[in-house]
Amino acid sequence: MDIEKVFHMNGGIGNNSYAKNSHLQKKGSDMVKHITMEAIEQVYLSTGTPASFGIADLGCSSGPNSLSIVKEIIQAVQSLSSSHLQPPPEFRVYLNDLPTNDFNSIFKALPDFCRELQNEGKNQNPSGFFIGAYPGSFYQRLFPNNCLHFVYSSYSLHWLSRVPEGLRNELGEPLNRGTIYISERSPISIAEAYVKQFRRDFWEFLRKRAEEVVSGGRMVLILLGRDGADHVDRGNSFLWHLLARAFAILVSQGKVKEEEVDRYDVNFYAPNKEEIEEEVKREGSFGLERIEKFELEKKVKNSESYGKEVAKTVRAIQESMISHHFGDAILESLFHNYGTILDEESAKQDIKPISFVIVLTKF
Repeated sequence: MDIEKVFHMNGGIGNNSYAKNSHLQKKGSDMVKHITMEAIEQVYLSTGTPASFGIADLGCSSGPNSLSIVKEIIQAVQSLSSSHLQPPPEFRVYLNDLPTNDFNSIFKALPDFCRELQNEGKNQNPSGFFIGAYPGSFYQRLFPNNCLHFVYSSYSLHWLSRVPEGLRNELGEPLNRGTIYISERSPISIAEAYVKQFRRDFWEFLRKRAEEVVSGGRMVLILLGRDGADHVDRGNSFLWHLLARAFAILVSQGKVKEEEVDRYDVNFYAPNKEEIEEEVKREGSFGLERIEKFELEKKVKNSESYGKEVAKTVRAIQESMISHHFGDAILESLFHNYGTILDEESAKQDIKPISFVIVLTKF
């Protein structure tokens, strides 16, 4: 499977779209917004209050979350420039995601976004704002040298550039049968393959950004992760385990073939703190200013159950991959089963997926 051509969040504004089902991600970014704003203040002042300020949102997707954080970043810099008796800089905003992303939905929201900036800008010059889409994998070069002051990436870097190599034997037969991620019954080689792919990808991400970010520039990265060395926990790996159980129900009903599930593996990895720190040190272009673990509060919108909310969120993210491999016909049954299983399991014991927020400074 060519991830770059297949993988994308659900576009548009329908019931299953990412735009309608990304409030958990927004909740996570809001929980650590004070860290993002501190990093913005530090980079603006440490780089000499630049007249042209470059911002990139990597993995911007297609919902309202990206423009929301961009507005807050711009307003924070405008406030800083005013307090230091400096004219506001021009803002160059680079929105990045894979080529199949629904960038159009973002640009349809731009007129309202610009009006809000102008109305809330307290007469500061709104004309110095330039925004563009930059499709491509953030594991590759995207921007010119030394053009970025601030890089933001929220809930994107746990997605790998590809499904890892090493999940098949020499005959091409799947080694990770009955599941779609690292599980208790997975051979050790499966976890090793995922670790290897994460290390390669994260190193490449850092190396490419090192060429694009100015000296003293900062990155704030938010991603899913795990505690400790064990790959199997009651967090992110457990969510994949429950999705595999939802697939197993469809297999038992004859709606999906068992061998099709055996051949489906996710391009996901939840690193622990040590793995992140090791790659930052190994690549060597950035100083690790801050790394903090946090958990989302288990509150749901309206009267919807926790299981249904999480199932809708996962569907908005995984539908493109699942429909490419299995077809569209199973989607309703699969995610109905998934939501039910999630509710049953969370009633027994909390499911605790953790996130990390990381602040990096370019040497």
